[in-house]
Amino acid sequence: MSKGKTATNPFKRLVYVYVGTSDFDGDLDYYGNKLGAKMLWNLKAFGARVAAFDLCGEPYLLLADHVKAPSKRLIYEVEDLERAADELKGRGWKPDGGSFEIPDGPCINFRDESGNEYAILQMSRPHVLEEESRKGGGRK
Repeated sequence: MSKGKTATNPFKRLVYVYVGTSDFDGDLDYYGNKLGAKMLWNLKAFGARVAAFDLCGEPYLLLADHVKAPSKRLIYEVEDLERAADELKGRGWKPDGGSFEIPDGPCINFRDESGNEYAILQMSRPHVLEEESRKGGGRK
């Protein structure tokens, strides 16, 4: 980047920490009972179990049995996924796979130079599962 020019930052905020588990039920107990986190929802869909916990406000913890433990993926909100990806690609950033959908909206995974996992997310349906859970749905 040339002197005097600054790059814009497409990252708005950290929304989720995606946590892998090798013992889903044990970790449900750990986060809910031992740490005292509030379970926001607990789902089984597409062959995977995922639960969301509010430990101290956002970012929420997403416990996922389809993610190898130990691991954590930080998921950051961006205003516009395509625009953010294009901007970052212009700086040499590379996605780890293509765009995919999660309940809150479209996402793209990426890794830093050391292999740490991250994702960017366009919150087009913010906290939809949390809202469904409050209405009586969204739970296992």
